[in-house]
Amino acid sequence: MTGLADQAWFRDPALGRILALLSADGGEGRVVGGAVRNSLMGLPVNDVDIATTLRPEAVMERAAAAGIKAVPTGLEHGTVTLVIDGKPFEVTTLRTDVETDGRHAKVAFSTDWKADSERRDLTINALYADAKGEVVDLVGGLADIETRNIRFIGDAARRIAEDHLRILRFFRFFAYYGSGRPDPEGLKACSLARSKLTTLSAERVWSELRKLLGADDPGRALLWMRQVAVLTEILPESERWGIDAIPSLITTEKALGWTPDPLLRLAAIVPPDAARMEALAVRLKLSNAEAAYLKAWAMAAPVNDDMSSAAFERLLYRNGADGITTRLKLALAVARGKAESDFDEMARSARLNKLLDRAMHWKKPPFPLNGGDVISAGIASGPRVGELLAGLENQWVEENFVSDRAALLARLQERVQ
Repeated sequence: MTGLADQAWFRDPALGRILALLSADGGEGRVVGGAVRNSLMGLPVNDVDIATTLRPEAVMERAAAAGIKAVPTGLEHGTVTLVIDGKPFEVTTLRTDVETDGRHAKVAFSTDWKADSERRDLTINALYADAKGEVVDLVGGLADIETRNIRFIGDAARRIAEDHLRILRFFRFFAYYGSGRPDPEGLKACSLARSKLTTLSAERVWSELRKLLGADDPGRALLWMRQVAVLTEILPESERWGIDAIPSLITTEKALGWTPDPLLRLAAIVPPDAARMEALAVRLKLSNAEAAYLKAWAMAAPVNDDMSSAAFERLLYRNGADGITTRLKLALAVARGKAESDFDEMARSARLNKLLDRAMHWKKPPFPLNGGDVISAGIASGPRVGELLAGLENQWVEENFVSDRAALLARLQERVQ
């Protein structure tokens, strides 16, 4: 059998204490899901989830007797969070599905490990590790780990019918862990059920899409999502725009050390149309910050890569740096993608890179005057104050911010006389 006993995370005394607690007196606890999967794939382990044959009330009773803090985070679903030295471990009772409707599931508690594993979504997510660190595979997940095959447990169409979000999870896990082509049965089932994605909450859809876009390289997953029309179903804005910019963007990110940014990658596959981006933000219920990011990008003024330094400074002042930075990153990725075979694009990419560096480090200079200065000069409160201030600021910007406060006050006096 495959074992994880030598893994540092598994040797954590806190985890050992919890597994011993759950596995005493006829009970059993096993690590399940991501920690097992990632260890077997040589990837970092962040969270450790535990499955148990004990009902949640029994878990809380045992924890209390052992002096372990227990938080009833989801008793109706069988979940209790045990906390040792500030470190949380989510413990969930084995379950079987009583009723599913594609969005929610009614469950019954169980002591059957096989039934619990078979109700999960993908084979690589349904592996357990017992208290000794031995891996227990009841659904063929080990073989899929070896080949990096992302496969639904049992009948793919049935798994999707239980929870339509599994369509997006299939592609998300392919982006993070898959290799080669996606599993044909899973791909077909996702395609046939894609219209069911509209029955899900926008928050769940965007959460999955954002996670997928945050993968090290989501390019292959997006390609297959597009091939079977799943991408169009959740992101119709991408239909005509396409995903051709993604490969060069990923290459540029890695070459220049950019942190993967789901919103930048989203911007690469949708059109820079402010009205459509506003509608997208509403439909997917993006956060205010996410919606503002897309709006700033869509409304940002075009950047000429050969524009003068002074002109670029004026552009940044009038438009802000955020949207322009996004535009420059996308333009740079495209230019770098062509640079290997095109000398002009190589030179353009160098210019864009220089502009991007300036935009990322740019700080807006404060305009030296304010409305109080205009009123002090003898202008009564009203529209005229704003008009004078705007005119002076515009002239100050056109002169590349060289005039100081004294010069601007003198100019103000000239205008009010």
